[in-house]
Amino acid sequence: MTASGYGEAMSATSRVIACGAAALTALGLTACDSATPVQNNPRQVTVIGSGQVRGAPDTLTADIAVEVTAPDVASAVKQSGQRQKAVVEALTARGIDDKDMSTTTVSVSPQYGDNSTITGYRASNSTRVTIRELDAAPELLGIVVAAGGDATRIDSVRYSIEDDSELVRDARARAFEDARDRAQQYAELSGLSLGPVISISESSETSPPAPVPMPRNAPMAADVPLEPGEQTVEFTVTAVWELD
Repeated sequence: MTASGYGEAMSATSRVIACGAAALTALGLTACDSATPVQNNPRQVTVIGSGQVRGAPDTLTADIAVEVTAPDVASAVKQSGQRQKAVVEALTARGIDDKDMSTTTVSVSPQYGDNSTITGYRASNSTRVTIRELDAAPELLGIVVAAGGDATRIDSVRYSIEDDSELVRDARARAFEDARDRAQQYAELSGLSLGPVISISESSETSPPAPVPMPRNAPMAADVPLEPGEQTVEFTVTAVWELD
C-alpha cells in the first residue's frame, strides 16, 4: 500500500471511531435522562384532629344468673334450671322479647370440704337480658330478684346506644373540622396557603358508661336503683394537606 493509500485508510478509520464515540455519548445521555425521574416533593402539613360527642343511652344489658348448691349433681342442675326458668318466665310476662334473652353460661362444679372430700355441687345458669325500656329497668331487675330468690346473682349491667350512627357522623365531622383548622393555622404561620387534601385516615372509639357490678347475692329492694349516665363517641383523624 502506498503512503497516500495508507493515509486515506487511517483517515476513514478515525472518522468511524469518532462517529462511534459520538453515538455512545448520545446513548449515555439518553440513558441518564430516562433513569432520573423528575422529583415532585410538594410542601405538606400533617395534622391530627379530634371530635367528641355525647349521647344518652337507650338500652341496658344485664348479666343475671342463679346459683344453687345441692348434695348431688342432678339436684344442683335441676334446681338452678328451675330458678332460671322462673326468672325468664317472669321477664317474658313483663314484656321482654325472647330475642332479647340469651343463655351465656351453664356450669356445674364440685364443692370440697376437709380432706378434699366432695361435699356437694354448685350449678350456675347465666342469662344476658337486653332491656329497651330504660324507665322500666329498675322494676325489671326487681322482678328478676323476686323470681330467682336467694339464688339470684346480678353480675353487672351496662348501658349503650343501639344506633349510634348519627353520633359517629357528628364526631367524624368535628374531627375533620378540627384537623382542617389546625392545618390552616400552620399554613398561615408558614406564609403559605392550604392546598388540596392528600390523605386522610381515622380511628374511632366508643366509651359507654362502665358496667355497674352488683353485690353477689345481695338483698335488694323491689326496684333496683339505676343511673344511665351518657355514652361518648370520639373520632381521631390524621390528615395531610399540600401547602401552596
